[in-house]
Amino acid sequence: MAIFLNVVLPVLLVFFTGYLVQLWKKIDIKPISTAAIYIMTPTLVFRTFYTAEINVQYLYMIIFCCMLLFALIIINKIYSKIRKYPTDLESGLILSTAFMNSGNYGAPIILFAYGEAGFVYAIIFMVLQAMIMNFFGVYYAAKGRAGIRTSLKMVFKMPATYALLVAVFIRVFDLSLPGNLFMTIDIIAEATIPTVMIILGMQLAKIKWGNFEWGKVSYGVFVRLIISPIIAWGITLLLPLDPLLTKVVIVLAATPSAATIVMYAIEFNSKPRLVSSITLISTLLSIITITLLLAILG
Repeated sequence: MAIFLNVVLPVLLVFFTGYLVQLWKKIDIKPISTAAIYIMTPTLVFRTFYTAEINVQYLYMIIFCCMLLFALIIINKIYSKIRKYPTDLESGLILSTAFMNSGNYGAPIILFAYGEAGFVYAIIFMVLQAMIMNFFGVYYAAKGRAGIRTSLKMVFKMPATYALLVAVFIRVFDLSLPGNLFMTIDIIAEATIPTVMIILGMQLAKIKWGNFEWGKVSYGVFVRLIISPIIAWGITLLLPLDPLLTKVVIVLAATPSAATIVMYAIEFNSKPRLVSSITLISTLLSIITITLLLAILG
């Protein structure tokens, strides 16, 4: 109960605030989301890479993300083959289960649970996941039609990608920013997490209830919330991860389906109803699963 009250509940209240405001005012989310994507998130990414002590653990994190992604894709392909699902349904299940909400859900959970040290890992994990999602997410949403070139373009359309590159450039050449400029970056970066949390609540308010394909939704939620962290735990046994990083990646692997992936499903007509249903239900049930997981990990 203490974990729920001290870690999960504060995060949920921010989501719920966005949810209620959206139900009440029917706000256009796009301008807020655009500001978060093109201003706030790149600033937070830059600050994180500019100030973080980069070491071999980040290489292990990249390996971890790739191993988890491919394991989940393989599971979905095997399941879809057994059930004889068509390609679009297989893609919808991959979108719903292979891409987690490590940013506007996972990062604040990690901040409340493990403090600033864990939060740095969470932000870097978020950047890696965003790149993976923009590449493989587009590829599977378009059922392979988009091709590698289109997927790569999506990665390089991300402002966060350039924020990362600039930060790495400054670190490599041992440069430094003037204090006043960094203060500006710091102010914007601090606003990022609460903003994206409110956006998630608003996005969830737009998902309509009813007529869920409960068999497929149950499978997707089970893979996202249960199978994914179990696989993540197994991968951590194979990699020499720092104890704190181990906890962080397992918790992030247990977060619900990424809300961003719903937009890809809609754009490419890859079972958007199913993807949004799994996103909504996994987000609600994660209140229980994340609380239990945090209690187990300590």
